[in-house]
Amino acid sequence: MKDIYIANIGDKKEISDFFMVKMIAVKMGSNKKQYLDILLSDMTGEITGKKWDLADEELEGLSHIEAGDIVKIKAQVTEWNGQKQLKITKIRKGQKEDLQDIKDYIKAAPEKPEEMYDYIFDKAQKINDSDLGKLCVKVLKDNKDKLMYYPAAQKNHHAEMAGLLWHMKRMLMTAEKVCQVYSGLDKDLVAAGVILHDTEKIREIEANEYGISDGYSFEGMMLGHIVQSIKVLDKEMKEMDFPSEKRIMVEHMVLSHHYEPEYGSPKKPLFPEAEMLHYLDMIDARMYDMEKAIEKTMPGEFSERVWTMENRRIYRRMEKEETEK
Repeated sequence: MKDIYIANIGDKKEISDFFMVKMIAVKMGSNKKQYLDILLSDMTGEITGKKWDLADEELEGLSHIEAGDIVKIKAQVTEWNGQKQLKITKIRKGQKEDLQDIKDYIKAAPEKPEEMYDYIFDKAQKINDSDLGKLCVKVLKDNKDKLMYYPAAQKNHHAEMAGLLWHMKRMLMTAEKVCQVYSGLDKDLVAAGVILHDTEKIREIEANEYGISDGYSFEGMMLGHIVQSIKVLDKEMKEMDFPSEKRIMVEHMVLSHHYEPEYGSPKKPLFPEAEMLHYLDMIDARMYDMEKAIEKTMPGEFSERVWTMENRRIYRRMEKEETEK
C-alpha cells in the first residue's frame, strides 16, 4: 500500500513513494541543460516534478517511461508560484511486484462509470423532442466504450477516469433545477446541449484506459473538440433530416459554449438555451476546481493557489462543531 498520497504531502520536506505518470517530457532549460518535467498522480490528485541537469546516462532510463507507468520517486518537496512541487533526486520505473492496488494511483470520478452512463442515457431517452432524443441516444451509444473511462480534459477540471461522464451528469442535474426556475427555457434543448457539447473530446484528447492523457490527437490539435463536434453533428443531423433551424441551433450551442474566441468559441450565445449551457459548463468546472482545492486543505486554512481560478487561494471553512465552540 502507498505510504504517501499527494493530498497529504502537506509540510513534508522529502518523500519517497510510487506515483503514476500523467505527463513526462525532457526539456531544455535556459542554461542549455536538459531537465525532466513530469506530472504525477494518485487517487488523491496530481503534482508536478522537476529533475534538473540530467546526465546522459539518465536520459536512457527516462526514455522507457511513458504516461500510465508507475514510477518510484525520491524528491524534496518545494514550492513554486504558490503550489507544491517536487524536486526529484531519483526516479525509476516501477516493477509489477511494486504494484499493490492500481486504484491507489488512478484519479477517478467518485461514481461508477456504468451508473453515470445509465443516468445520462435515461435522461436522453426522456427528451420529449424526438429529433433531439434520437440524436443524443445515438451519440451516447456510438461512444459508450470510450465514455466509460475518458477524462474531460488532459489536465484541469475533470481530468480523471470517467471525468467526462461526471461532468455531463452534474451538468444535467443542475440543468434540471435551472429549467424549473427559468421555465421559459426549452429543457429538451438544454439537456441535448449538455450531452452533446463535449462528446468529441474523446477524439480531441489521447487517453488510455485509466483516463490518463499525455496529449492531443492530430485532429484535436488542429481543430479542437468544438470544430470536431460541428463536423460530426452536422453530418448526423442532416442524415436524420433535422429541421434546418433546429440543426443550426444545436450547432450554435456547441460552437458558443466556451463563450470567448480565446477559449475556442468564435460566436457568443445568441439565444437563452445556449447562454445557459455556457453557465452550466462554467458552474461545474469552477465547483470541481474548488472542491479539489478544498479536499487538500485543512479546515480554517487557505489552499495553494489554483491556476484555473485566477491563482486564487480557496478557503476551507471550519467544521460546524468547531465554529460552535
